Amino acid sequence: MTAAVAGPQENVVPTASPAPTPDIGRYVAEFVGTFTLVFAGCGAIVIDTVTHGQITHVGIAVTFGLVIAAMIYATGHISGAHLNPSVTLAFALTRHFPFRRVPLYWLSQLLGATAGAVVLRILFGNVAHLGTTLPSGSDAQSFGLEIVLTFFLMLVVMAVATDDRAVGQAAALAVGGTVLLDAMFGGPISGASMNPARSFGPALVSGTWSHYWIYVFAPIIGAALGAGAYELMRGERPRPGVTS
Repeated sequence: MTAAVAGPQENVVPTASPAPTPDIGRYVAEFVGTFTLVFAGCGAIVIDTVTHGQITHVGIAVTFGLVIAAMIYATGHISGAHLNPSVTLAFALTRHFPFRRVPLYWLSQLLGATAGAVVLRILFGNVAHLGTTLPSGSDAQSFGLEIVLTFFLMLVVMAVATDDRAVGQAAALAVGGTVLLDAMFGGPISGASMNPARSFGPALVSGTWSHYWIYVFAPIIGAALGAGAYELMRGERPRPGVTS
């Protein structure tokens, strides 16, 4: 699950370029955003188990969508609110984000996701594997589904984050809504992770590593394909004040 803008200084939307942010601020924002994503989203899975289904699958999907939207509003102007290693890499591959920042963005995201899972374990114990993503069908089925779900997500992220023809102010709602949609129909099969960090934290803290490879490679492939597809659809990168 993920985010909305390529990065504060790297964002190519002319009207959405805030003042430069110190590097430490970017990394703290990614840590806090990914911590909140895991604590709220995976927390909904844990609490649904503890309360014997009171949150429901729909409630879990809504929680993931809302927390993504909230964190984009809270941290998008600071770090870009990637909250997702596959999104960070896809931005870098399409030259919307500098490769030199990728390793520390990844580290911040993984640490934030782990911290969120640690707090959940302290509060509730190792319930529901702390929301670890696990396939309900075959590995191939979940692998393919995660690629497609992340493709959809990255396509929307690219539109609202890198193209000034899109409505950038609605980025949080667009991305959060896509996460909600993907989680609503894909969650029962693959867990609808779309995010290696979201899957990493609960897997590490609960000790549930089976099938984790699905949630590393499939989102990376899906995000790269989604970013590449949007670049092809867009064609020549639009310039400020120029419409076709």
